[in-house]
Amino acid sequence: MSRKSNFASPEDVESAFYDAVAKGDADRLVQLWAEDEETICVHPTGVRLIGLAPIRESWRGIFVTARIRMQAESVARWQGSILAIHHLTEVLFVGDDPSPHGPLHVTHVYARGAHGWRLVSRHASAADDSHQALANVSVSHTLH
Repeated sequence: MSRKSNFASPEDVESAFYDAVAKGDADRLVQLWAEDEETICVHPTGVRLIGLAPIRESWRGIFVTARIRMQAESVARWQGSILAIHHLTEVLFVGDDPSPHGPLHVTHVYARGAHGWRLVSRHASAADDSHQALANVSVSHTLH
């Protein structure tokens, strides 16, 4: 494994994350995570992984079975001085199949430490936006 990079922004980490996924490089992908025993990755299947070793092994398993590419679109971002949260929509492409899989709702949480920004949490879940239209209709937008 090569030395970790210092990332100047959460966007830099996110870009490196999607690059590592496209290359199928689990070791590089794990270097983007904070070195903390409480790092968390939740896959769309609902499997929750805590800690770098289980996260690395899970991504290795994914990359052994399939080459994947993720097309991500930013939905919302919040950033403070030491914490950033990005909510995205992802579409997956597996192998040479041009059919998209998903979409997924994804939340990335980044923390800034002594060596720059790192990913501390990734939570991905299958998108079910069929209920969103109903939620938008039933919520009043009048402020009192």
